[in-house]
Amino acid sequence: MTEFPHLLSPLDLGHTTLRNRVMMGSMHTGLEDRLRDLPKLAAFFAERARGGVGLIVTGGYAPNRRGWLLPFGSEMLNSRQADKHQVVTDAVHAYNSKILLQVLHAGRYGYSPLSVGASSRKSPITPFKPRTMSTKQVDRTASDFARAAKLAQDAGYDGVEIMGSEGYLINQMLAARTNDRTDAWGGSAAKRMRFPVEIVKRTRQMVGDDFIVQYRISLLDLVDNAQTWEETVELAHLLQDAGVSILNTGIGWHEARVPTIVTSVPRAAFAWTTAKLKAEVSVPVVASNRINRPEVAEKLLADGEADLISMARPLLADADFVAKAEQGREQEIITCIGCNQACLDHTFAKKRATCMLNPRSAHETELVLSPTRTVKHVAVVGGGPAGLAAAVELAGRGHRVELFEASGEIGGQFKLASKIPGKEEFVETIRYYEHMLDLRNVKTHMGVRATADDLDDFDEVVVATGVEPRVPSIPGVDHPKVVTYQQVVGEGAPVGKSVAVLGAGGIGFDISEFLLHDADESLEHWMQRWGVTDPSLERGGLTDKVKGEPRREVFLLQRKTSAHGKGLGKTTGWVHRQTLKDSGVQFLGGVEYVRIDDEGLHITVPVDPKDEKSQREPKVLPVDTVVLCTGQESVRELGSLADVLGKPVHVIGGADVAAELDAKRAIKQATELAARI
Repeated sequence: MTEFPHLLSPLDLGHTTLRNRVMMGSMHTGLEDRLRDLPKLAAFFAERARGGVGLIVTGGYAPNRRGWLLPFGSEMLNSRQADKHQVVTDAVHAYNSKILLQVLHAGRYGYSPLSVGASSRKSPITPFKPRTMSTKQVDRTASDFARAAKLAQDAGYDGVEIMGSEGYLINQMLAARTNDRTDAWGGSAAKRMRFPVEIVKRTRQMVGDDFIVQYRISLLDLVDNAQTWEETVELAHLLQDAGVSILNTGIGWHEARVPTIVTSVPRAAFAWTTAKLKAEVSVPVVASNRINRPEVAEKLLADGEADLISMARPLLADADFVAKAEQGREQEIITCIGCNQACLDHTFAKKRATCMLNPRSAHETELVLSPTRTVKHVAVVGGGPAGLAAAVELAGRGHRVELFEASGEIGGQFKLASKIPGKEEFVETIRYYEHMLDLRNVKTHMGVRATADDLDDFDEVVVATGVEPRVPSIPGVDHPKVVTYQQVVGEGAPVGKSVAVLGAGGIGFDISEFLLHDADESLEHWMQRWGVTDPSLERGGLTDKVKGEPRREVFLLQRKTSAHGKGLGKTTGWVHRQTLKDSGVQFLGGVEYVRIDDEGLHITVPVDPKDEKSQREPKVLPVDTVVLCTGQESVRELGSLADVLGKPVHVIGGADVAAELDAKRAIKQATELAARI
């Protein structure tokens, strides 16, 4: 008997059957844009199919060149391209999984001067103003979607997903905010719906009945002047009548100012919208967004809130997610923590998407962890992310590994991060590593600060001793009211009601949030804080925010005159900035620190905050506490022991480079090292 009978049960679609209810949702990895990368994409999908995923959806492919996401980006326009995709579909079918090609027209989200839209209204997230599509152009584009579906069928795909959410072209055609047309494709809700309905009708005519046509429908636009719930339900009925096989759900436009997939969003936060739609239609409905554990997915299915579960990034994190759940090994699943650092942030930076916790993802042909031919006795010093990744992967290859950790528990900087409100998911990563250390027989020495004598009997040594807070040279920095971020979060140092946080990088933002809010807020509270409501009450599910009373007065200071948090992640930084703004945090830039004394923090700031050379004025912030978030320094005493020990010593993670809590680099470095030893 499985713990997840609903999740692992097959789904009969009539003409074909899905082996289970797990769908790998669409993600743009960067491997889609060049035909030469299709073998790598095939390996990426094959690993997920081998891991048990029932249905896979590719990244988005444009149906014509004006629909490109990026110049010369992914497209499905001709038989030559379709033929090249056979390597992808064959790889997936070899493991009894199904795969859909997503057909996506970027509309005004296209990062291209060729972009077009329902109107000429420019998107706030792209630099190009789109041209308004002519009446004939809209009609041709509907046919282009159908042609792309037929090409996908010729390439061996089991179906297509028509991308009708997230603010791309179809969504733009549906919403009055972006569709001010007065022709046959706009002017009323019914006319705005005509475009997606025509796409589905023409697609079904082109591909016949024995082909999956999945449509991703926006259930919560989370933008102003969006669709009403009544319009969404009417569209769903029209799509069902037009021949849709499955309705996948999308949440929020990319320009929406409500987070939908970051760590701080509660698990399965939007499943209630899927249940709301499921009650209205007869075709299977897919739940999506922040569903990252089999227990969560099973409950949604068991409660009748959905028929399938879309997990995109969780399957970046762990290709064997389904197999592990099926075999009772769910504790071995690498849980997606919604950090976005190596997936979406990479995508928006035009880099190949991967996973912070699984750097092999989308690099399956390049980063290989095969069993070792020569077993070595390896010491890993440090139980933070770098040391844990190195120990687990080295042991997984067959080496004899021992881990030394100076404190009494593993986790390092991840342990601190897990205490920040909205980052509770980081505990899952520590839990995973703790379980894998035991499973792979890594001998652990807790509370032991390793010395040269301790390391004498090993063949190789990995130094992953991490970082410690940097203390700047400010007069009065030794005053009792001054504490480091590590003392506040890790040691419970008392903090007063008025606080100055020095340093506005990622740690400064985290500490500010730690000082302002309690952890583990309810879904209801989260929705109120971000202004999310039932779409049957307000268009697009957007309403006024209910701002809670912050626990403290916080000043966030930095020496730079640039915007606070400029170095934060592309897809998450705005969430952190907005959270602090909503909590009344006062941002001060261009600061020079003069001294700290009983009066508080003495500083000077430029009269013109945007001009570093402008006249400066003195200020005193009468704060109770000053928290230092002023960077880190590497802890690397053991890094110089190579000559003394007479054996290879590898320095990784923060001990190598004290970049700001860069777990992505640390885990990648550790995994690559484990592959080489």
